[in-house]
Amino acid sequence: MLLGLRTAIYRTPDLAQGKLWYTKVLGFGPYFDQPFYVGFDVGGYELGLLPDATKSTVGVYWGVKDANAAYARLLELGAEPRTEVQDVGDGIRAGDVLDPFGNVFGVIENPHFKLPG
Repeated sequence: MLLGLRTAIYRTPDLAQGKLWYTKVLGFGPYFDQPFYVGFDVGGYELGLLPDATKSTVGVYWGVKDANAAYARLLELGAEPRTEVQDVGDGIRAGDVLDPFGNVFGVIENPHFKLPG
């Protein structure tokens, strides 16, 4: 079911400050910069920042071929729904659940992803 790690999401209550800090850490700016999401391409993988300060949990998103099927399977295996699968732009679909231990477990279907190297 899983194709490999694709995205790590961090929540920052002040998106401008988060963008500035991660730009300094990485040594380069984001490739995508909007009020609802800031995305950095780190060696072909996504580091995303969200401005939502109400959810402190970090999310990790695993690549899948079919986000709806993967999401449904996780629910069947006992995960709790968190964010239903939705189109997040450019044909990319993502959603996440809480695993039985309270961790965010995300799935992402990204037709544009190419393995680095």
